[in-house]
Amino acid sequence: MLQKNKVIAAALATTLLVPTMSASAESVSDLKKEKNALDQKKSKISKELQAKKEKIAKAQAEIEKSAKEVSKITVKIQETDNKIEGVEQKIAQTKYEIEKLQKSIEVLQKKIDERNEILKERARAMQETGGQVGYIDVLLGSNSFSDFIDRVSAVNEIVNADERIVEEQKADQAKVEEQQNQVKEKLAEQEDRKKELEDLKASLKKQQDKKKAALTQMERKQAKLNKERKGLENHYSEVASVSSKVQKKIEAEQRKAAEKARKMAEAAAAKKASAAISTTSNSISSGSSSSASVGSVPTASSGTWMKPAQGRFTSGFAGRDIGAGAEYHYGIDIANSEGTPIVAAADGVVFRASPLSTYGNVVMITHNINGQTYTSLYAHMSRFGTSVGKTVKKGEVIGYIGSTGRSTGPHVHFEIHIGSWVNQATGAVNPLQYISL
Repeated sequence: MLQKNKVIAAALATTLLVPTMSASAESVSDLKKEKNALDQKKSKISKELQAKKEKIAKAQAEIEKSAKEVSKITVKIQETDNKIEGVEQKIAQTKYEIEKLQKSIEVLQKKIDERNEILKERARAMQETGGQVGYIDVLLGSNSFSDFIDRVSAVNEIVNADERIVEEQKADQAKVEEQQNQVKEKLAEQEDRKKELEDLKASLKKQQDKKKAALTQMERKQAKLNKERKGLENHYSEVASVSSKVQKKIEAEQRKAAEKARKMAEAAAAKKASAAISTTSNSISSGSSSSASVGSVPTASSGTWMKPAQGRFTSGFAGRDIGAGAEYHYGIDIANSEGTPIVAAADGVVFRASPLSTYGNVVMITHNINGQTYTSLYAHMSRFGTSVGKTVKKGEVIGYIGSTGRSTGPHVHFEIHIGSWVNQATGAVNPLQYISL
């Protein structure tokens, strides 16, 4: 009847824990939905950010291309300026040549004018003497043959001189006209070339201004894109931060749920073990035949510590190989038949009574001895004989030998740690320093 009541109490305790677990599960579910929504938002922002970066890269390429074009046009403008400067120098040189030619023309014109005067004098003389008659009179007026010859030579010289004057006059006039035409043509060509270059420069300047305006527009567009990119990055960081916080909340809730589940399992196991202890005690006190099949409870010694169970010492605190490769054994093993009682090695408080990895069913007890904290560990139990939070005395039954977890046969694996238990290696000491077998 007593055992039945304890089982009912354990079931009731488990039932009371269920609403809390359900609420926790609901909270985790809501958080996961929130986390999923945030992750989707992050993914969307990430895609937008990537698209924005691609636009920025494209804009940058266009800016660089446009800048190169502006640079090329600037070079062409500079080259055109240099050509204009060269043409202007040629124009100046041609104008200088024109000035020099003008002076030559003036000298030549003076000669022409002088010849014109001579020719005019000849013409007047011929008009006054009736043309060739004047020359005949000169010849007939000679005093002798010798004088006649001289006069004939003189007349021929005058006639030849007149002919030369006329030819030179024609040649000089033609030369002046030719030089004037050449200089005018040269100057006109240079002026035309200068105008072509100035028109080219104006066209290039127009192109340059257009390219610069486009470049400025591109740079403004890129600045806007960079600002938008920065905004997206900040937004992404904010969402990622919130997502991280939600993830931490999820993990915290999951840890809480796991801890509640563990405590619930421990409570149920403790209730079950307590009921089993009661049954075993009744069986032992009545002298039933079933009690004779398990080992006896070890006798408590007078010291602080005692061995945890009766049986055969099979493995010590040292390295060993149990078929899975070399490992270090951080406790001792005492073998006996399954169901042999395991007792507390010293006074203390039970802080764990539940399955634990390769340990199987394990009980851990915290001891405070002379100001020093110790932890004793009892593994591979077939069933529990105590519960978490219970104060136990040295020699009090806390469980029964079994072969749960990683075990090759019924035994109790016993460890002593200085300080709180963290893992099998941390603070582990050889139990034989404290107990006698």
